[in-house]
Order: sequence, then C-alpha cells, then structure tokens
Amino acid sequence: MLTSVLQTIGNTPLLRLDLSSDLPGTVWLKLENRNPGGSIKDRVAFHLIGEALEEGRVEPGGLLVEATSGNMGIGMALVAPMRGLRCVLTMPESMSVERRNLLRALGAELVLTPAEQGMSGAVAAAKRIAEEQDGFVLGQFTNQQAVVAHYKTTGPEIFKDSVGKMDVLVAGVGSGSSITGTGRYLKERIPGFRVVAVEPAASPVLSGGKAGPHLIQGIGADFVPPILDRSLLDEIVQMDGELAIQTARQLMAQGLLVGISTGSNVRAALDLAARPEMQGKNIVTFACDTGERYMSTRLFLDA
Repeated sequence: MLTSVLQTIGNTPLLRLDLSSDLPGTVWLKLENRNPGGSIKDRVAFHLIGEALEEGRVEPGGLLVEATSGNMGIGMALVAPMRGLRCVLTMPESMSVERRNLLRALGAELVLTPAEQGMSGAVAAAKRIAEEQDGFVLGQFTNQQAVVAHYKTTGPEIFKDSVGKMDVLVAGVGSGSSITGTGRYLKERIPGFRVVAVEPAASPVLSGGKAGPHLIQGIGADFVPPILDRSLLDEIVQMDGELAIQTARQLMAQGLLVGISTGSNVRAALDLAARPEMQGKNIVTFACDTGERYMSTRLFLDA
C-alpha cells in the first residue's frame, strides 16, 4: 500500500502495439499517461523539485516559476503543494484550454503569453516573474537534472521490462530530457541501440529549418533545447500534424486515450517498423499524455 500519490510516479506499463503486428518490427508503447498527473513530465517535475529543495535552491513556502506547454506545469502543480511550494507557470496562449483549466484546478497561477512568441516568450516571461517575485525557475529546457530524471528512472524501467532486448527509441523533442536521458541510458547498455528524434514538419528547427506554428502540442519548441544531446541522435524524423492526429485517433479506437504528441511518436515508430531492415527489431516510444487535455483541439473537434 502507498501513502502518497507521489509514490505512483513512474514504473509505467510497456505495451506491445497491435498496430505493428503485420510489420517487420514491433512497436512498444510506454504508457507515461498512467502517471498521476497524466503525463511523462510528472517524472521531471518530481525530480527537479526534490533536487531544488535538497540543494537549498528553494525553501518550503517558496515560489517555483516555469515555462510550460502544459504537461510540465501540470506535473509541477501536482508535486509542488505536496512539498510546501507555490507555482507560477507561463504558457503560450495557443495551448489547449484543458491544460489551462487543469493547472488552475491544481492551484497553480497561470500567466498566458502571446502565441506568436512561442515557447521563447513563455521562457522570457518566467525569468522576468522569478526576478520580480523572488522565485526559482526549475528550467526544464536548461537544467541537466531533467535528463537525470529519465536516466535514473525511464531508461532503467525500459531496460528491465524488455530484458535488455530493445533496439530503437523513438521520441518527440520538447525539452529534450526524455530522449536524452532515456536514450543515453539505453545506448550505454545495448550494443547498436539507435535513437530517433521526432519534430513537427511545420517547425523543423532540429533539422536546421525555420520555426513555425504547428499542431503537435508538447514538442517542437521554437529553439533547440540546450539539454538535448544531439550526439545521441541517429536520425531526425519530421512529422505532419494531420498524420499525428490521425494516428492518435487510431490509438483511441484501440482503447488508448492519448494526445497528439503520442500520435506523432507512434506514427514515426510505425513508419520505422515498416522498414525491411527492422525485421525482428523492437522499437519503444512514449504515450506522452492523456487525450482528455485535447478535447478542445482538432483531435476531437474534427473527428
């Protein structure tokens, strides 16, 4: 039996996808939407807040400030009150209304920034608020401890559950923490292991293209995140937003209520699994968050 909801973070299931049953490779989905806050970012929020308290960067009763596309903020809003901390979160106004409502329901103060400024605008606003209100910025895009969170938990869980028989990690790049931490752990332990990054085709910043508006909330910031270790990346895939939505709907038809970024991950993983050279290979990707926080988006409105 557990005594705190925080004990339910991590150790998420690894599910074989039926959508890959007729393909040369097999796709496995790590159900990060099973975390208590409904996303993979619960791991990072829990680790960064614990580390900040332990190192004395913030004291109980203090203020945390962070720029978020939604999921990191929800994780922080879940963890912070249980550690005696307050939250102010900045988020581009282009993110879904469900994200806003969840953050406010969890007790966080939310500051919306202009959509055209992207995540850079939210990051700048967080820095300004922290300076004005004597807050501490966790810095999911710059804090290497975000990578450590996945290196210490997500990577080992995948390695253990697959008995070390995983061949490829496919992951969208938001802050870069999950692909870097998980990819590094698995590459260090599995000979020939490959890491494939996914970014929006409409904002191909990792590929050297121009940032732009896109449909895949949670990935594709308008800058290359400093904590992303590009040396780990064997391939970068550009994903069409409409195709990501279509794939998320396919997953929902199979009982997996997931968001658009998961559709993007899975579509990229399925495309990879379809290659002849993937015969007998195992490919892992993430169910990043739950579908409920997309009810006001095209994922549901145009279904």
